Amino acid sequence: MRREYMTAIGPVDILARDAEGASVAVEIKRRGDIDGVEQLTRYLELMNRDPLLAPVTGVFAAQEIKPQARTLAEDRGIRCLVLDYDAMRGLETGHARLF
Repeated sequence: MRREYMTAIGPVDILARDAEGASVAVEIKRRGDIDGVEQLTRYLELMNRDPLLAPVTGVFAAQEIKPQARTLAEDRGIRCLVLDYDAMRGLETGHARLF
């Protein structure tokens, strides 16, 4: 739906809709730690008060997610996604390629 979706407490990195049309807030970090999960939790609590958005689920995405952060996120019903930034940028992986 939108990048940098502004809330009263700051911007959510991405606000999207899933295949069923439900709202999904995505918070993206380089390193996923507990502070990032807490940040996304605050956004979700606020966004779930908006009847036009609710219910809003969360995705915590990072290049690396610390075990404690993953445990906290999953306990709160937040999905975790590990991103490979180099692959997303199309950087060489060291594998031989024809082109």
